[in-house]
Amino acid sequence: MAKTPSGSLMQKGGTAPDFSLSGTDGRTYSLSDFAGKEGIFILFMCNHCPYVKARMAEVVALHQEFGDKIAFIGVNSSDPEYPGEGMELMKAFAKERGMEFPYLLDQDGAVAKAYGATCTPDPFLFTKDRKLVFHGRLVDALEPQETVRERTMSKAMQTILIGGEIEQWFNPSLGCSIKFKN
Repeated sequence: MAKTPSGSLMQKGGTAPDFSLSGTDGRTYSLSDFAGKEGIFILFMCNHCPYVKARMAEVVALHQEFGDKIAFIGVNSSDPEYPGEGMELMKAFAKERGMEFPYLLDQDGAVAKAYGATCTPDPFLFTKDRKLVFHGRLVDALEPQETVRERTMSKAMQTILIGGEIEQWFNPSLGCSIKFKN
């Protein structure tokens, strides 16, 4: 496991790159499938990472709290041949953790690279117009064993829903490096 922080390739106000990716539900999704919500949350994640596993309950809680107003998308950009990865294991992961939002496979890592995602979890929050307003951590506890004291992404979501400005738009996450296909 290579511990890696988020990078900041995409700048505040940057437009979310479109994609066409297969989901665990058998559908193919693009960003236009998520239009009509007040925001878009994209989480680059995977199945095997202890940092992702430690924060999935937080992500599911965020979806329960904000999913009616903000579109949620999980994207796995790790090599499907990497141990613990691949579509069948993604399906099991999503079911085990109660994920009720699309979990998509980015087989060649092109989508993660377009966004500048470097680690798992690596969350991005966009306005309904697909403009980046926050890139960073889910919570203040970056290591899996740390206790959560601040729900960073929840605050960011609340802020965009009231039309507010997120002052610290980039607050790096920390996790495993994305295991890109060679």
